[in-house]
Amino acid sequence: MTRPPPQHSGTRRALATAALVALVGATAANARERPYDRQLFRLAETLGAVHYLRELCVGEDGPTWRAHMAALLSSEGTTAKRRALLARRFNQGYQNYSRTYRTCTVTAKAALERFLRDAAETTDVMLKMSGDTRKSEPDATQ
Repeated sequence: MTRPPPQHSGTRRALATAALVALVGATAANARERPYDRQLFRLAETLGAVHYLRELCVGEDGPTWRAHMAALLSSEGTTAKRRALLARRFNQGYQNYSRTYRTCTVTAKAALERFLRDAAETTDVMLKMSGDTRKSEPDATQ
């Protein structure tokens, strides 16, 4: 009997991302360039990759990651240009992995795990840059 793949609900990561979105939006709503922009755009790309890979390998919560991106766009997309840049990076992450993986393989699962860790680390860096002392902890359900 084979064991079902572990479920990665991403609850803590999701909460940390939501907290970051609210914090970042509140602290720098009108600034043109922000000190965390490089990390922000990397996070958008990572969310796109996670969205695709979760749909491919888990199938249950792919739309959750798109919703996180919508929240990021809502708080950080203060200009049409920023919204377009964020959306482009999300779409790049999604498209890059949709071209690479057509089925859920061991390698796709490893990439998904790497992206989830990367998203948590990027969120931590952004929280530190904003002066927030919260830390996004790895999901205990992994």
